[in-house]
Amino acid sequence: MIIALDAMGGDFAPVSTIEGAILAAKQSNHKILLVGKEKSILDEMSKYSKKYNLKSLNIEIINADEVIAMDEHPVKAVRQKPNSSLSICASLVADGKADAFVSMGNSGAVMAAALFYLKRIEGVLRPAISIFFPTIEGSCIIADMGANVDCKPEHLLQFAIMASLFCEKIAGVKRPRVGLVSVGEEPTKGNALSLAAFELLKKADINFIGNVEGRDIPRSKADVVICDGFVGNVILKFGEGLSEMILKLVKKALKKHPFAWASLPFSWLAIKDLRKNVDYTEVGGAPLLGVNGISIVGHGSSNAKAVKNAIFAGVRAAEHNLVYEIKEAIAKYNKVINNE
Repeated sequence: MIIALDAMGGDFAPVSTIEGAILAAKQSNHKILLVGKEKSILDEMSKYSKKYNLKSLNIEIINADEVIAMDEHPVKAVRQKPNSSLSICASLVADGKADAFVSMGNSGAVMAAALFYLKRIEGVLRPAISIFFPTIEGSCIIADMGANVDCKPEHLLQFAIMASLFCEKIAGVKRPRVGLVSVGEEPTKGNALSLAAFELLKKADINFIGNVEGRDIPRSKADVVICDGFVGNVILKFGEGLSEMILKLVKKALKKHPFAWASLPFSWLAIKDLRKNVDYTEVGGAPLLGVNGISIVGHGSSNAKAVKNAIFAGVRAAEHNLVYEIKEAIAKYNKVINNE
Protein backbone atom coordinates (compact mmCIF):
# COMPACT_ATOMS: atom_id res chain seq x y z
CA MET A 1 0.00 0.00 0.00
CA ILE A 2 1.03 3.61 -0.63
CA ILE A 3 0.02 6.12 2.05
CA ALA A 4 0.34 9.89 1.59
CA LEU A 5 1.01 11.65 4.90
CA ASP A 6 0.46 15.36 5.45
CA ALA A 7 3.82 15.99 7.13
CA MET A 8 2.89 19.58 8.04
CA GLY A 9 -0.51 18.86 9.60
CA GLY A 10 -1.09 18.88 13.36
CA ASP A 11 -0.08 20.80 16.46
CA PHE A 12 3.31 19.08 16.68
CA ALA A 13 4.15 18.72 12.99
CA PRO A 14 6.57 18.05 11.46
CA VAL A 15 8.21 16.54 14.58
CA SER A 16 5.45 14.01 15.38
CA THR A 17 4.56 13.27 11.75
CA ILE A 18 8.13 12.52 10.70
CA GLU A 19 8.79 10.25 13.67
CA GLY A 20 5.42 8.54 13.16
CA ALA A 21 6.21 7.92 9.49
CA ILE A 22 9.61 6.45 10.37
CA LEU A 23 8.03 4.14 12.98
CA ALA A 24 5.39 2.97 10.48
CA ALA A 25 7.99 2.39 7.75
CA LYS A 26 10.15 0.44 10.19
CA GLN A 27 7.26 -1.88 11.09
CA SER A 28 5.95 -2.50 7.57
CA ASN A 29 6.75 -2.59 3.87
CA HIS A 30 4.12 0.00 2.99
CA LYS A 31 5.38 3.02 1.08
CA ILE A 32 4.91 6.37 2.81
CA LEU A 33 4.84 9.60 0.84
CA LEU A 34 5.88 12.44 3.13
CA VAL A 35 4.23 15.56 1.73
CA GLY A 36 5.36 18.96 2.95
CA LYS A 37 8.15 21.50 2.93
CA GLU A 38 11.13 19.45 1.77
CA LYS A 39 13.76 21.30 3.79
CA SER A 40 11.75 21.01 7.02
CA ILE A 41 11.22 17.28 6.40
CA LEU A 42 14.89 16.63 5.64
CA ASP A 43 16.04 18.63 8.66
CA GLU A 44 13.73 16.66 10.93
CA MET A 45 14.62 13.29 9.39
CA SER A 46 18.34 14.00 9.86
CA LYS A 47 17.80 13.75 13.63
CA TYR A 48 17.14 10.02 13.19
CA SER A 49 20.07 9.25 10.90
CA LYS A 50 22.16 7.73 13.71
CA LYS A 51 19.31 5.72 15.19
CA TYR A 52 17.88 4.27 11.95
CA ASN A 53 19.10 3.36 8.50
CA LEU A 54 16.85 5.88 6.74
CA LYS A 55 17.86 4.74 3.25
CA SER A 56 16.38 1.31 3.93
CA LEU A 57 12.97 2.78 4.76
CA ASN A 58 10.29 2.94 2.07
CA ILE A 59 9.77 6.71 2.39
CA GLU A 60 9.57 9.29 -0.39
CA ILE A 61 9.46 13.05 0.09
CA ILE A 62 7.11 15.16 -2.03
CA ASN A 63 7.59 18.90 -1.75
CA ALA A 64 4.64 21.17 -0.93
CA ASP A 65 5.24 24.91 -0.74
CA GLU A 66 2.12 25.78 1.25
CA VAL A 67 0.65 24.75 4.61
CA ILE A 68 -2.95 25.00 5.83
CA ALA A 69 -2.90 26.20 9.44
CA MET A 70 -5.14 24.76 12.16
CA ASP A 71 -7.08 28.03 12.49
CA GLU A 72 -7.69 28.76 8.79
CA HIS A 73 -11.14 28.65 7.22
CA PRO A 74 -11.31 25.09 5.80
CA VAL A 75 -13.00 25.57 2.42
CA LYS A 76 -11.29 28.88 1.68
CA ALA A 77 -7.86 27.48 2.56
CA VAL A 78 -8.25 24.40 0.34
CA ARG A 79 -9.37 26.53 -2.62
CA GLN A 80 -6.66 29.14 -2.19
CA LYS A 81 -3.81 26.71 -1.45
CA PRO A 82 -3.71 23.99 -4.13
CA ASN A 83 0.00 23.49 -3.37
CA SER A 84 -0.54 22.87 0.34
CA SER A 85 0.63 19.57 1.85
CA LEU A 86 -3.00 18.60 2.57
CA SER A 87 -4.27 19.38 -0.94
CA ILE A 88 -1.42 17.49 -2.58
CA CYS A 89 -2.09 14.47 -0.34
CA ALA A 90 -5.74 14.40 -1.41
CA SER A 91 -4.83 14.84 -5.10
CA LEU A 92 -2.39 11.91 -4.90
CA VAL A 93 -5.26 9.63 -3.87
CA ALA A 94 -7.57 11.15 -6.49
CA ASP A 95 -4.94 10.50 -9.19
CA GLY A 96 -4.40 6.90 -8.08
CA LYS A 97 -0.83 7.57 -6.91
CA ALA A 98 -1.66 6.73 -3.29
CA ASP A 99 -4.14 4.32 -1.72
CA ALA A 100 -5.00 6.62 1.21
CA PHE A 101 -4.04 9.92 2.72
CA VAL A 102 -3.59 10.79 6.39
CA SER A 103 -3.65 14.21 8.06
CA MET A 104 -3.50 15.39 11.66
CA GLY A 105 -4.26 18.93 10.51
CA ASN A 106 -7.35 21.12 10.44
CA SER A 107 -10.16 18.50 10.39
CA GLY A 108 -12.53 20.83 8.52
CA ALA A 109 -9.86 21.34 5.86
CA VAL A 110 -9.28 17.57 5.64
CA MET A 111 -12.97 17.13 4.90
CA ALA A 112 -12.97 20.02 2.41
CA ALA A 113 -9.90 18.59 0.61
CA ALA A 114 -11.46 15.12 0.49
CA LEU A 115 -14.69 16.51 -0.96
CA PHE A 116 -12.87 18.78 -3.42
CA TYR A 117 -10.43 16.18 -4.78
CA LEU A 118 -12.03 12.80 -4.08
CA LYS A 119 -15.72 13.84 -4.29
CA ARG A 120 -18.57 12.12 -2.50
CA ILE A 121 -19.54 8.57 -3.33
CA GLU A 122 -22.59 8.74 -5.61
CA GLY A 123 -25.72 8.84 -3.46
CA VAL A 124 -23.96 9.86 -0.24
CA LEU A 125 -25.51 13.01 1.20
CA ARG A 126 -22.83 13.82 3.81
CA PRO A 127 -19.53 12.15 4.69
CA ALA A 128 -19.05 11.18 8.34
CA ILE A 129 -16.04 10.78 10.61
CA SER A 130 -16.29 7.39 12.29
CA ILE A 131 -13.98 6.51 15.19
CA PHE A 132 -13.44 3.70 17.70
CA PHE A 133 -14.48 4.66 21.23
CA PRO A 134 -13.41 2.62 24.29
CA THR A 135 -16.04 0.55 26.14
CA ILE A 136 -16.06 -2.05 28.91
CA GLU A 137 -15.95 -4.90 26.38
CA GLY A 138 -13.49 -3.29 23.98
CA SER A 139 -14.78 -0.51 21.75
CA CYS A 140 -17.69 0.75 19.71
CA ILE A 141 -17.81 2.96 16.63
CA ILE A 142 -19.36 6.41 16.81
CA ALA A 143 -20.48 8.35 13.74
CA ASP A 144 -20.44 11.27 13.20
CA MET A 145 -17.58 12.60 15.32
CA GLY A 146 -17.58 16.17 14.06
CA ALA A 147 -17.76 16.43 10.29
CA ASN A 148 -21.42 17.56 10.33
CA VAL A 149 -22.68 19.59 13.28
CA ASP A 150 -26.12 20.10 11.70
CA CYS A 151 -27.83 17.02 10.29
CA LYS A 152 -31.10 15.78 8.84
CA PRO A 153 -32.64 12.37 9.67
CA GLU A 154 -31.58 10.89 6.31
CA HIS A 155 -27.97 11.87 7.06
CA LEU A 156 -28.06 9.85 10.29
CA LEU A 157 -29.50 6.89 8.38
CA GLN A 158 -26.60 6.95 5.93
CA PHE A 159 -24.10 7.33 8.78
CA ALA A 160 -25.59 4.15 10.25
CA ILE A 161 -25.25 2.24 6.97
CA MET A 162 -21.64 3.35 6.41
CA ALA A 163 -20.51 2.92 10.04
CA SER A 164 -22.08 -0.56 10.18
CA LEU A 165 -20.00 -1.58 7.19
CA PHE A 166 -16.91 -0.04 8.76
CA CYS A 167 -17.56 -1.99 11.97
CA GLU A 168 -18.16 -5.24 10.07
CA LYS A 169 -15.20 -5.01 7.67
CA ILE A 170 -12.55 -3.37 9.87
CA ALA A 171 -13.55 -4.54 13.37
CA GLY A 172 -14.85 -7.92 12.21
CA VAL A 173 -18.22 -7.62 14.03
CA LYS A 174 -20.93 -9.60 12.27
CA ARG A 175 -24.29 -7.83 12.10
CA PRO A 176 -23.21 -4.99 14.45
CA ARG A 177 -25.79 -3.58 16.85
CA VAL A 178 -26.69 0.00 15.91
CA GLY A 179 -27.92 2.47 18.52
CA LEU A 180 -29.15 6.05 18.14
CA VAL A 181 -28.02 8.57 20.78
CA SER A 182 -30.98 10.06 22.60
CA VAL A 183 -32.11 11.23 26.04
CA GLY A 184 -34.07 8.05 26.77
CA GLU A 185 -34.47 4.47 25.58
CA GLU A 186 -38.12 4.89 24.62
CA PRO A 187 -38.87 5.59 20.91
CA THR A 188 -40.86 8.66 21.98
CA LYS A 189 -37.86 10.30 23.70
CA GLY A 190 -35.59 12.79 21.95
CA ASN A 191 -35.57 15.93 19.84
CA ALA A 192 -37.08 16.35 16.37
CA LEU A 193 -33.95 15.00 14.68
CA SER A 194 -33.65 11.83 16.77
CA LEU A 195 -37.39 11.09 16.60
CA ALA A 196 -37.42 11.30 12.79
CA ALA A 197 -34.14 9.39 12.48
CA PHE A 198 -35.51 6.62 14.71
CA GLU A 199 -38.34 5.99 12.24
CA LEU A 200 -35.91 5.73 9.32
CA LEU A 201 -33.42 3.52 11.16
CA LYS A 202 -36.00 0.96 12.28
CA LYS A 203 -37.01 0.39 8.63
CA ALA A 204 -33.42 0.07 7.34
CA ASP A 205 -31.60 -3.19 6.61
CA ILE A 206 -29.32 -2.85 9.66
CA ASN A 207 -29.37 -4.36 13.16
CA PHE A 208 -31.00 -1.32 14.79
CA ILE A 209 -31.52 -1.83 18.55
CA GLY A 210 -33.18 1.55 19.25
CA ASN A 211 -32.13 4.50 21.34
CA VAL A 212 -29.03 4.49 23.55
CA GLU A 213 -28.29 6.97 26.32
CA GLY A 214 -24.90 8.46 27.06
CA ARG A 215 -24.24 5.95 29.86
CA ASP A 216 -24.97 3.03 27.50
CA ILE A 217 -22.03 3.88 25.22
CA PRO A 218 -19.19 2.85 27.61
CA ARG A 219 -21.35 -0.09 28.77
CA SER A 220 -21.01 -1.70 25.30
CA LYS A 221 -24.74 -1.70 24.63
CA ALA A 222 -24.16 -1.00 20.91
CA ASP A 223 -21.37 -1.75 18.45
CA VAL A 224 -22.23 1.32 16.35
CA VAL A 225 -23.50 4.58 17.88
CA ILE A 226 -25.14 7.18 15.64
CA CYS A 227 -25.48 10.92 16.28
CA ASP A 228 -24.87 14.26 14.60
CA GLY A 229 -21.34 15.66 14.56
CA PHE A 230 -22.04 18.19 17.31
CA VAL A 231 -23.06 15.50 19.82
CA GLY A 232 -20.36 13.10 18.57
CA ASN A 233 -17.57 15.59 19.05
CA VAL A 234 -18.76 16.44 22.56
CA ILE A 235 -18.79 12.70 23.41
CA LEU A 236 -15.27 12.29 22.00
CA LYS A 237 -13.75 15.26 23.85
CA PHE A 238 -15.55 14.42 27.10
CA GLY A 239 -14.33 10.82 26.85
CA GLU A 240 -10.72 11.95 26.35
CA GLY A 241 -10.92 14.26 29.36
CA LEU A 242 -12.64 11.65 31.52
CA SER A 243 -10.07 8.93 30.77
CA GLU A 244 -7.23 11.34 31.57
CA MET A 245 -8.94 12.28 34.84
CA ILE A 246 -9.47 8.63 35.86
CA LEU A 247 -5.80 7.78 35.29
CA LYS A 248 -4.69 10.79 37.35
CA LEU A 249 -7.12 9.91 40.14
CA VAL A 250 -5.77 6.34 40.23
CA LYS A 251 -2.23 7.70 40.53
CA LYS A 252 -3.29 10.15 43.27
CA ALA A 253 -5.09 7.41 45.22
CA LEU A 254 -2.07 5.10 45.03
CA LYS A 255 0.21 7.84 46.40
CA LYS A 256 -2.16 8.40 49.34
CA HIS A 257 -1.87 4.82 50.54
CA PRO A 258 1.70 3.58 51.13
CA PHE A 259 0.76 -0.10 50.94
CA ALA A 260 -1.10 0.40 47.67
CA TRP A 261 1.86 2.36 46.25
CA ALA A 262 4.22 -0.45 47.33
CA SER A 263 2.07 -2.91 45.37
CA LEU A 264 2.43 -0.85 42.17
CA PRO A 265 5.01 -3.21 40.58
CA PHE A 266 2.46 -6.03 40.88
CA SER A 267 -0.44 -4.00 39.49
CA TRP A 268 1.53 -2.12 36.81
CA LEU A 269 0.50 -4.50 33.99
CA ALA A 270 -3.18 -3.96 34.82
CA ILE A 271 -2.69 -0.17 34.86
CA LYS A 272 -0.87 -0.37 31.52
CA ASP A 273 -3.82 -2.30 30.06
CA LEU A 274 -6.20 0.37 31.36
CA ARG A 275 -4.12 3.16 29.82
CA LYS A 276 -3.99 1.33 26.49
CA ASN A 277 -7.77 0.84 26.43
CA VAL A 278 -8.50 4.57 26.86
CA ASP A 279 -5.55 5.94 24.84
CA TYR A 280 -6.68 7.63 21.60
CA THR A 281 -3.17 7.20 20.17
CA GLU A 282 -3.85 3.45 19.89
CA VAL A 283 -6.49 4.21 17.25
CA GLY A 284 -4.50 6.95 15.51
CA GLY A 285 -7.14 8.28 13.13
CA ALA A 286 -10.62 7.86 11.75
CA PRO A 287 -11.78 7.39 8.17
CA LEU A 288 -13.99 9.98 6.54
CA LEU A 289 -16.78 7.67 5.39
CA GLY A 290 -18.64 8.54 2.20
CA VAL A 291 -15.87 10.08 0.07
CA ASN A 292 -14.58 8.34 -3.04
CA GLY A 293 -11.20 7.42 -1.58
CA ILE A 294 -9.56 6.68 1.76
CA SER A 295 -9.07 9.78 3.91
CA ILE A 296 -7.91 9.40 7.54
CA VAL A 297 -8.52 12.26 9.97
CA GLY A 298 -6.15 12.32 12.95
CA HIS A 299 -6.22 14.19 16.26
CA GLY A 300 -4.61 17.62 16.09
CA SER A 301 -2.43 16.91 19.13
CA SER A 302 -1.26 13.52 17.84
CA ASN A 303 2.13 12.25 18.90
CA ALA A 304 4.35 9.94 16.84
CA LYS A 305 2.54 6.81 18.04
CA ALA A 306 -0.83 8.23 16.97
CA VAL A 307 0.57 9.18 13.55
CA LYS A 308 1.98 5.68 13.07
CA ASN A 309 -1.37 4.09 13.97
CA ALA A 310 -3.26 6.53 11.72
CA ILE A 311 -1.09 5.36 8.82
CA PHE A 312 -1.99 1.75 9.63
CA ALA A 313 -5.68 2.75 9.87
CA GLY A 314 -5.41 3.98 6.27
CA VAL A 315 -3.78 0.70 5.25
CA ARG A 316 -6.57 -1.38 6.82
CA ALA A 317 -9.32 0.69 5.17
CA ALA A 318 -7.63 0.32 1.76
CA GLU A 319 -6.98 -3.41 2.22
CA HIS A 320 -10.64 -4.06 3.05
CA ASN A 321 -11.79 -2.06 0.02
CA LEU A 322 -14.03 0.03 2.27
CA VAL A 323 -14.93 2.57 -0.42
CA TYR A 324 -16.30 -0.13 -2.75
CA GLU A 325 -18.31 -1.70 0.08
CA ILE A 326 -19.90 1.65 0.93
CA LYS A 327 -20.65 2.33 -2.75
CA GLU A 328 -22.51 -0.98 -3.00
CA ALA A 329 -24.45 -0.45 0.24
CA ILE A 330 -25.52 3.12 -0.62
CA ALA A 331 -26.52 2.09 -4.17
CA LYS A 332 -28.65 -0.73 -2.72
CA TYR A 333 -30.23 1.65 -0.20
CA ASN A 334 -31.05 4.25 -2.90
CA LYS A 335 -32.54 1.55 -5.14
CA VAL A 336 -34.92 0.47 -2.36
CA ILE A 337 -35.88 4.08 -1.63
CA ASN A 338 -36.55 4.85 -5.30
CA ASN A 339 -38.67 1.72 -5.74
CA GLU A 340 -40.85 2.87 -2.87
